[in-house]
Amino acid sequence: MALLELYTKYNRVWIPDEDEVWKSAEILQDFTPGDGVLQLQLDDGTELQYPLEGDGQLPPLRNPDILVGENDLTALSYLHEPAVLHNLRVRFVDSKIIYTYCGIILVAVNPYKQLPIYGDAVIHAYSGQNMGDLDPHIFAVAEEAYKQMARNNRNQSIIVSGESGAGKTVSARYAMRYFAMVSKSSSKTRVEDKVLASNPITEAIGNAKTTRNDNSSRFGKYTEISFDKRYQITGANMRTYLLEKSRVVFQSENERNYHIFYQMCASADQPDFKSLRLLSADKFNYTNMGGETEIDGVDDCAEMAVTCQTFTLLGLKDFQADVFKMLAGILHLGNVVIKAVDADKSSINTSDAHLAVFCDLLGVRGADVCRWLCHRRIVLSSETVVKPQPVQRAVNARDALAKHLYAFLFDCVIRRINQALQVPGKQHSFIGVLDIYGFETFDVNSFEQFCINYANEKLQQQFNLHVFKLEQDEYMKEGIPWTLIDFYDNQPVIDLIEAKMGVLDLLDEECLFPQGTDKNWLQKLYNYLGSRPVFEKPRLSNEAFVIQHFADKVEYQCKGFLEKNRDTLYEELVDTMRASKFPLLAEFFKEEVNNSTPKAIKVKAARPGVKPANKQLRSTVGDKFRSSLYLLMETLNATTPHYVRCIKPNEEKLPFEYDSKRVVQQLRACGVLETVHISAQSYPSRWTYIEFYSRYSILMSQAELRMEEKKQTCRTVLQRLIPDTNQYKFGRTKIFLRAGQVAYLEKLRLDCLRTACITIQKHVRGWRHRRHFLLMRQAAVTIQQYVRGSRQVRRTLTAETLKQAWAAVVIQRHCRGYLVRRVYQLVLLATVTIQAYVRGWKARKRYKKMVEENKVLVLQKYTRAWLARRRFQTMRRLVLNVQLSYRVQQLRKKVEEQNKENRGLMERLTSLANTHAQSLDRIQALEVELSKASNERVSIEEREKKGKEETNQVLAQLRSERDEINLEKQAVQQKLKESIQQMTSNFEEVKKKLMEDLEREERLRKVAEHSGELQKEDAAKEVAVLREESRRLREEKVRLQGQAEEDTRLHHELQQQLSQLTKHVKVIPELRREINSLKLEKVDMDRRLREQTQQTTEKMNLITRQLLGEAKEEELMLRLTKEVTEAADDKGDLLFAFDGLQNASRVVESHLRDQKESYESQVEALVFKNDHLTRENQQLQALFQEKSSVNDSIGQEVVRLTAENMVIPELKQQVSEMQRHRQDLETQLREQSTAMTAKMTRVSSELQDKLEEERAQRRLLEERTRESESEREEVERRLEELEEEMVQLKTLQDAENEAKLKLRQETSRLTAENMDFEEQLDMKDRTIKRMQDQIKALQAPATVSQKAAPVVPKEFLGMLEYKRQDEDRLVRTLILGLKPRGVVVNMIPGLAAHLLFMCVRHADYLNDDTKLKSLMRAIISGIKQVIMDHEEDFEILSFWLSNTYHLLNCLKQYSGEEEFMKHNTPRQNKNCLQNFDLSEHRQILSDLAIRIYHQFINVMEDALFPMIVPGMLEHESLQGISSMKPTGLRKRSRSVLDEGGDAGGGQAYSVASILQLLSTFHSSMAQQGMEVQLQGQVVRQLFYLIGATALNSILLRKDLCSCRKGMQIRCNISYMEEWLREKDLQACSAMETLGPLAQAAWLLQVNKTTDEDAAEIQQRCRELSAVQIVKILNSYTPIDDFEKRVAPAFVRKVQALLQEREGSSQLMMDAQYRFQVTFPFCLSTQALELLQVPSSLQLGFVTRI
Repeated sequence: MALLELYTKYNRVWIPDEDEVWKSAEILQDFTPGDGVLQLQLDDGTELQYPLEGDGQLPPLRNPDILVGENDLTALSYLHEPAVLHNLRVRFVDSKIIYTYCGIILVAVNPYKQLPIYGDAVIHAYSGQNMGDLDPHIFAVAEEAYKQMARNNRNQSIIVSGESGAGKTVSARYAMRYFAMVSKSSSKTRVEDKVLASNPITEAIGNAKTTRNDNSSRFGKYTEISFDKRYQITGANMRTYLLEKSRVVFQSENERNYHIFYQMCASADQPDFKSLRLLSADKFNYTNMGGETEIDGVDDCAEMAVTCQTFTLLGLKDFQADVFKMLAGILHLGNVVIKAVDADKSSINTSDAHLAVFCDLLGVRGADVCRWLCHRRIVLSSETVVKPQPVQRAVNARDALAKHLYAFLFDCVIRRINQALQVPGKQHSFIGVLDIYGFETFDVNSFEQFCINYANEKLQQQFNLHVFKLEQDEYMKEGIPWTLIDFYDNQPVIDLIEAKMGVLDLLDEECLFPQGTDKNWLQKLYNYLGSRPVFEKPRLSNEAFVIQHFADKVEYQCKGFLEKNRDTLYEELVDTMRASKFPLLAEFFKEEVNNSTPKAIKVKAARPGVKPANKQLRSTVGDKFRSSLYLLMETLNATTPHYVRCIKPNEEKLPFEYDSKRVVQQLRACGVLETVHISAQSYPSRWTYIEFYSRYSILMSQAELRMEEKKQTCRTVLQRLIPDTNQYKFGRTKIFLRAGQVAYLEKLRLDCLRTACITIQKHVRGWRHRRHFLLMRQAAVTIQQYVRGSRQVRRTLTAETLKQAWAAVVIQRHCRGYLVRRVYQLVLLATVTIQAYVRGWKARKRYKKMVEENKVLVLQKYTRAWLARRRFQTMRRLVLNVQLSYRVQQLRKKVEEQNKENRGLMERLTSLANTHAQSLDRIQALEVELSKASNERVSIEEREKKGKEETNQVLAQLRSERDEINLEKQAVQQKLKESIQQMTSNFEEVKKKLMEDLEREERLRKVAEHSGELQKEDAAKEVAVLREESRRLREEKVRLQGQAEEDTRLHHELQQQLSQLTKHVKVIPELRREINSLKLEKVDMDRRLREQTQQTTEKMNLITRQLLGEAKEEELMLRLTKEVTEAADDKGDLLFAFDGLQNASRVVESHLRDQKESYESQVEALVFKNDHLTRENQQLQALFQEKSSVNDSIGQEVVRLTAENMVIPELKQQVSEMQRHRQDLETQLREQSTAMTAKMTRVSSELQDKLEEERAQRRLLEERTRESESEREEVERRLEELEEEMVQLKTLQDAENEAKLKLRQETSRLTAENMDFEEQLDMKDRTIKRMQDQIKALQAPATVSQKAAPVVPKEFLGMLEYKRQDEDRLVRTLILGLKPRGVVVNMIPGLAAHLLFMCVRHADYLNDDTKLKSLMRAIISGIKQVIMDHEEDFEILSFWLSNTYHLLNCLKQYSGEEEFMKHNTPRQNKNCLQNFDLSEHRQILSDLAIRIYHQFINVMEDALFPMIVPGMLEHESLQGISSMKPTGLRKRSRSVLDEGGDAGGGQAYSVASILQLLSTFHSSMAQQGMEVQLQGQVVRQLFYLIGATALNSILLRKDLCSCRKGMQIRCNISYMEEWLREKDLQACSAMETLGPLAQAAWLLQVNKTTDEDAAEIQQRCRELSAVQIVKILNSYTPIDDFEKRVAPAFVRKVQALLQEREGSSQLMMDAQYRFQVTFPFCLSTQALELLQVPSSLQLGFVTRI
């Protein structure tokens, strides 16, 4: 569409204005070609007729409000100066945004205020992002440069320019800080810190306070930051340009000298500066000229401390003292007083205090200084004349000396900083940051402004060519025909300055003449350059010239050009300084021709040293500046440039104040408008097809919307809306539109929306009016009806009519009464019937309840009776035991009386004892000999064992030493080999580098003719260094060889010692033979002893038979004889035989007594009581075991249900098993109440079915939906039938729960009682067993043989036994070899941890400290190893986090500590560790678990992070509500497309993708049996990451701050909350972490106009900081024209309300924050003794104990 057609009514234009540069106005009447004026109305309501020029030049159109405030100026539909100026104003003043893109330029407006947008969190947010994804920022440009360096392997440059006070230095500092943050090196040198630390020094010696800026850089600086192949900082190098030396000796009003002078004067009282004899700054001439010695808000003393710290950090502590001494000397030199002797003579007092200090500090002779400051030596052909100088020339000589000293010092400091920033290693690539002055024009412009503007002309030319090339590349990639674009070329200006016979050439020529003057040079300019179109002669001045620069015309005053270009210093002063005893000063003035460095990366300050004054062909300042500028442009052309243009918004340095005149001057000067001009020449508006389709689908017809190909749809619609095909082009991925076409499309869209709104309003208003009309008409009809009725009544009212009416009323009364009574009777009958049925139902219900309660009472009665019987039986058993003990004591008394009677029999045995005395003596002698032999054998075995152990230790030590020696030998050889290889590679690299330098010198010989010799010298030095390194390596090699020989000798000595030990070992077999012979002797002696014992036994048996005589108890005799024999055999002593004989005699005599019958009756009673007690004991034990088994089964079932609660397929099987156990329990109770048990079983089964149906309905992810549906349908069919039974079932359930509760309480009480009874029973069992033995010994056995005891089943102790050598195998199998997707799938959670703990228990049971420590070390090392090997495997980390947590709990639960044991079962308390305290290992395991947890979180965050912004913010979860506005921003990082590919073809994420990933994480954690509290901590951390990342993106993306986007975010948050409810994780406080994001979404949706809205925002947004709230309000962006921006006044209201709020002032949330993890102790109900080792684990080498 033609641009003239857009000048219609209601559109707005820009008209020039003297105050505001441009002013907005609205068109009141459509423009038609030929009109002479344009009817306009200003914003204040003033109407005016804007006259059009003769050529019909129309004022520029204003962009629609929807496009105002764009991040990229080139995205505006109308690209011109007023549009750019207004867009910057809206962003800077209204939105408080200081950064804006203009194509490839970042425009940075100085806010004169500290903003919270430069923290580490902001750096992390921009790291890895494409340019354009987030709001414009200096960090985005730095990230783009860093990314292109890494991706394209090409060096980069960031060019920061602007006026003084625009913020260049700060921007460059932030860029370098970004590189230091994102590319931190792993070395200990901390190069990035040194790079950042160089800024305070350079700012101290190169920055000063000016009228425009308190920290103005008075020099240009190009900093190259070097990177290695891993793109980590390895060093840096600085080049400086055109230091303002004149500031050292002169400052204008309200300006200061360089900061370093004031910092030194402020620190004069400190000990390090007392030797410099400094005064305050107002007492030095060089620091008080401007009248300003302090800066508001700046502490010079504190800044001095920072500068000193920087010197120390860079390793320049020693150099620092020399620098300060030189600077102090310059200050004292400025105070040297020069007096006039006469008009042509001057002198200096030799006793001048400042002169003495100057000479003392710099080590020069005072007399020479005094003489040559006031005199000059002139060399003639025949003589040398010393000529005195007038005062002014002497003062100039003093100032020139000061300037040269400072310039030399500045260059030396820069050179030393570069040396400190260089580290060993080869540079792979670099990023250069150029901080250089912008275009300058003042009332009086001199040589400095000329050089600055010359540099800006070169930079502008390079910038124009780069922009032109990027435009061409963009067209080529999109397949659009390229047409040449006309843009401003400043080559004529550059030729005027630097070409042959140009300004600089003529200036250098004039400087060669001793009598050359500024006027002569100016006249030459007029003569040679007067015809140039870019050169002019002022009309009213003969001492100036004018150059037409790209930004503006600049008039230069020629005064001082020659002097500043020559930069002379008298040779006599140079000789005086060269003779200084101060090394640093003497080094400055050495006569060296070749003092420049190669033009590679290692470049010192661009300004080379000054040559002696008598060299007529020395280079001038202009020539040196031109050479350094040439090198700079060569470097920039070899890199990819990125541009940052700093803008100064006002001269008063007021925060967020916008002076349009000043801004537009800078925009014209910095090339921003030139970029706009180039973009406007072609197709400035560029939208993707998706953006165009989403934005303008409202303009499409139904047929076009039904087309499947969106790209073709966009083509069709655009061709229909804009018939002129020259106004747009279709690229591969974008639509290119000419200027104004987007505004036209926006107008069509707005018209369509306005028409639709009018239609909707029309119908709504019509409906409202129709409704109102109908209501009014109905009211009128009603009123008319009543009015007409009353009139009719008045007309027809008579006596007869009244009677009839009264009669009718009476009839109606009786009739209505009859009808009402009839209805009442029917209702009464129905009510009575209903009451009867209801009361009957209630009575039956009460009856049933009473029956149930009666049954419960009966059940309680029987239960309590059973318990009472149990207690009675227990007490009875105790009483019987007491009685039994008493009777046994009585029997013992009787036995003792019988023993007294049997003492006589002992005398008869005395003779027999004498006969055996001799045999006993012999036996004792043999035993003594046997004991001696045994002792000798034991000692020999101990010596043998000790010798063997010592031998093994020596052998093992020798082997280890041999292995260490071999390893050291190999290491030495390897190190020697690597050293040789490294030396060779270094030499080759140096050689290659020398060749490259030589080739570069050949190409640039016109610029630097003397660089070759220095390269050769450097190469020779490097070769010498390499040779010295080679010599040192040879010495190291010789030393290592000697050490190897020493190790070999030591090895031989060890071998000799080993051979000697081997000889000692050979003696061991002889000792073994002696031990064997002793053993044979012992066996022989044992055999003889047995023979003698057997003979003695036979004799004793014979005596016993004689003693028993006629006794009939032969069996008793045989048994006693057998017992005596066994006792004798066992004890090995015949004294037991005599005891046996005594017992036999006592038994026979008691048997013959008269009390045999009474004794036998007592024995029978005892036997009966014993049997009775035995049966009672067995019943008690059986009942206790039965209850214990029931309790264990219930406990096991609870454990299994708890562990496998989330496994739905196995839930039904667990429920069935639980029912089976419950039925077993009910079977026991059925003996007491059969009917009640059946009823409870039926109710329980029905309740269980209903519970399963409810769970199936609640879990939507369960695949068995058909079974759930059928069960639910069956319940619905039976719902009416079971309505009454539900109440009964609930009652029964309550009764059942109460019974179960009482049963549990009774079980716990019985368990506690049984624990006490168990100990008592053990004691009673031992007593009964002992008494039974006594009784059986006294009672005749009923049978000859006894039955074998029943086989006792195995009882496991919950321990696993393994051999020491199988420890590694155990760790490999249970730790290193386990896979979550392998055999672990079918294992119970935490099985690996329990098995490992069972092994630990076995080591503790053996009391083997070494084995236990070795096992714990192996376990911890194995877990660490598997975590290191699978640090990115989520399932492995989840599995071992769960198992480490279980192992930690096991170590706590079975530690024996009271706080962990109080909830254990008695069996678990028996399984506690007995011998060792593993608290230290628990701490190590806890630390390991924390490490696994953090790695676990990192893996999940890495997977989740790419989904957050697309899923939570960009994805439109609410269909039909478009919350994104296309920006048309040209993103450089996405400009490279695959063939046939579309832009942004990455995977599209949604909130469903996030929830799916979270579900995957949760299911894996649940499957591994992770504790619910720990799962909650993990989910809380992930939710915090989602909330923080999303909120940070909102704060950094203006396009996300809209009302519709707030709706989308709140919808997504609701999905997250629903997911938490579904997973039953509400208690983990995860939703609280999304509070800031939810409040930000609410803030985007709420009204933002009135004071009440501001108060509500203050009250509701508690979790957002004041900075964040203000940022969101300022960034709020309407999606269409129907929304309004937030007024600045409203933002100020909110800001005033938030001033009292305390909180963080940070803009960004710390997305890397970690909540403190806790591992709560969780009691495990898993019985270790019941754990089975799965065969799939292949643990056959492990045995259950």
